[in-house]
Amino acid sequence: MSSTRSVTITDNATGKSVECPVLEGEYGAPVIDIRTLYRELGMFTFDVGYGSTASCRSAITYLDGEEGILLHRGYPIEQLAEHSSFVEVCYLLVHGELPDAAQLADWEHALKMHGMTHEHLSRFYSGYRYDAHPMSVLTGVVGAVASYYHANTDIASEEDRMLTARRVIGKMPGLVAKIYRYASGLPFVYPDNGRSYVENFMYMMYSWPTEPYVANPVAVRALELLMILHADHEQNASTSTVRLAGSAESSPFACVAAGIATLWGKSHGGANEAVVQMLEEIGDVKNIRQFVDRAKDKDDPFRLMGFGHRVYKNYDPRAKIIRKACHDLLEEMHLNQPLFEIAMELERIALEDEYFIERKLYPNVDFYSGLIYQALNIPTAMFTCMFALARSAGWIAQWTELMRDPEFRIGRPRQLYVGAAQRDYVPLAER
Repeated sequence: MSSTRSVTITDNATGKSVECPVLEGEYGAPVIDIRTLYRELGMFTFDVGYGSTASCRSAITYLDGEEGILLHRGYPIEQLAEHSSFVEVCYLLVHGELPDAAQLADWEHALKMHGMTHEHLSRFYSGYRYDAHPMSVLTGVVGAVASYYHANTDIASEEDRMLTARRVIGKMPGLVAKIYRYASGLPFVYPDNGRSYVENFMYMMYSWPTEPYVANPVAVRALELLMILHADHEQNASTSTVRLAGSAESSPFACVAAGIATLWGKSHGGANEAVVQMLEEIGDVKNIRQFVDRAKDKDDPFRLMGFGHRVYKNYDPRAKIIRKACHDLLEEMHLNQPLFEIAMELERIALEDEYFIERKLYPNVDFYSGLIYQALNIPTAMFTCMFALARSAGWIAQWTELMRDPEFRIGRPRQLYVGAAQRDYVPLAER
């Protein structure tokens, strides 16, 4: 990527300067290439949280937080949510283009062929307490999958990388479903290749050994929408973790496990769980105002979960889609969902309040997703596992892109050291 534009950085103390090229992407702010800064001036940059740092070149996902735009390989998320399937979105993320009919059929078949896991892996779950947090189990079990492919996965081989992508996306539904079944005391269910990807996941989650399982198509579509909307989201904390682990040439399954561990945080994937807990705490529409007032009180630690985003400073485009899906699902399943009524009223009040408008605190994807999971009878503690199931497609696509990068190198952030100056050891008796 060449550039005719540059920025000159000058050290006022020494008068030395370095000319840094400015790189332009297809969209987004230009990027100053500072790779020669340390060599020329002996300095690093300081950017806590990497909020102003581009860590890589990527052609997978673009989001514009100011305008509320999310694109996967150039396709708007609204169009993918309306017309596509999760399996097709996975193909798009990994391969870069939408498949034709034959390619999609081959891709779907390949994912089904990789849906099974080694039978020994089923014993892994029994090593956990029945009430272990699902994300703890998922982190461990995905890492354990690496042991079955460690000797025959060549990360430098494009063929092996594509095989790995199919394995990750194909196996994740079964890995997640077994966590739910184990905690519920139910027998594990093998995949049914006669079903679609999302319906098959629901079959492995909810089917009863003595009864035929027929999934509600509205429920299947609602879950598929959530999975499409969660499939990838640019260089967030978990994706950056996957890339950083991948830069050390770690097993791709270990990289995905690292992403799962990061996603577990309540400020990341755990936010939808926190939203449901908040709505339950509010309890009734009539209590909303006092909770809104608490959120505005700087002396009160309470804050409204599901509002605002690190990048989006506009209405999260995914939240609009999920809101309608949530309404359709609850209506179809004839659920009297008081939490949904609280959520809609809370959203209305917040969007009309100057405090939230000035701070650009709009509902994000987590605000309604937890309600859909709850309507599907997914336990609250499993919400983040559902997120990980969908995001694994984006993680493995990002990992694959990293492996192909001609500038591939191990990630090594710098620091601003503020500890003690060098000092001599003092023997224990003299302290």
